[in-house]
Amino acid sequence: MEGTVVAVVVAAVLLLLVLKSGMRVVNQVERGVVFRWGKALPSHRQPGVTFLIPFADRMRKVNVQVATMPVPTQEGITRDNVSVKVDAVVYFRVTDPLRAAIEVQDYVFAVGQVAQSSLRSIIGKSDLDDLLSDRERLHEGLALMIDSPAAGWGVHIDRVEIKDVQLPESLKRSMSRQAEAERERRARVITADGEFQAAQQLANASRIMSDTPEAMQLRLLQTVVEVAAEKNSTLVMPFPVELLRYFDRAVKKIDAEVTTESVPAPALPTEGPEPVERP
Repeated sequence: MEGTVVAVVVAAVLLLLVLKSGMRVVNQVERGVVFRWGKALPSHRQPGVTFLIPFADRMRKVNVQVATMPVPTQEGITRDNVSVKVDAVVYFRVTDPLRAAIEVQDYVFAVGQVAQSSLRSIIGKSDLDDLLSDRERLHEGLALMIDSPAAGWGVHIDRVEIKDVQLPESLKRSMSRQAEAERERRARVITADGEFQAAQQLANASRIMSDTPEAMQLRLLQTVVEVAAEKNSTLVMPFPVELLRYFDRAVKKIDAEVTTESVPAPALPTEGPEPVERP
C-alpha cells in the first residue's frame, strides 16, 4: 500500500515537472512563434500563459512594439553636385511575427541595411534645396523605398525622418553670405518704401499748409511743446511769419494812402472868356 502511494506521488511530481517544463509566458508586447519538430506552426501564440509539448516544441518570441533605429551618417553627392552627409531615423514594427521569424534571419539588421542604401539613393536623386526645405516629400520617398522589401519580412515601416544634413564649411559660408545679402536687400527695399511713403505724406502736408497758413503756426507750436519737454535745452522762439505779413500789409496800406493824398487834383476849367493881356 505504501509503495502504491509513493508511486502515485512520484508520478504526480513527474507530471508537474513535465507541465512546468512545457509552460511558457508570452508578454503583452510579444508574440510567440512555435516550431514543432523544426516546423513552424501556422498560428502564433497570443500573450499569456501557453503550453508546449516538451522535447517537441520550441518557441521564439517576436517583439511587436514600434522600434526606433538610427541610420548611420551616409555621405553622398546630390544631383546638383554638392557633397553632403545625412543621417536619419526609422520607425518600424512587426505586423506578421511568423514571417519575421522565418523569412529573414535578423529583420532588425536587414531593415538597417535597406535604410542605409535607400538613404544614399535618395541623396543622389535630390537637390540640395530639397534636402534642406522639402523634407516631407523625401520622408515619404524613403519610407516607400524601405517598406517595399520590408513588407515581405512581415515588417511595416511607420515613418522615416532625416535628422540632420551636414554641409561643407565653404558651402556654409557661401550660403551665409547669400542670406546676408538677401536680408540687406530687403532692408534697403523697406527703407526706400518708407522714404517714399514719408515723402508722399510730407507733400500732402505741405499742400495743406500752403492752403491754410495757420496750420504752419500750429505745427510750430507743437514742435515747441515737444522741444520744451527737454529741460536741458534752450529754446529760441522765431518771429511769427504771420505777424510779419500783417505788418507788411499794414505798411503797404499806409503807403497807398500817402501816395493818394500827395497827388494834386487837376485844375477845373472856368466859365467865360479868357482875359486879354494888353501891351
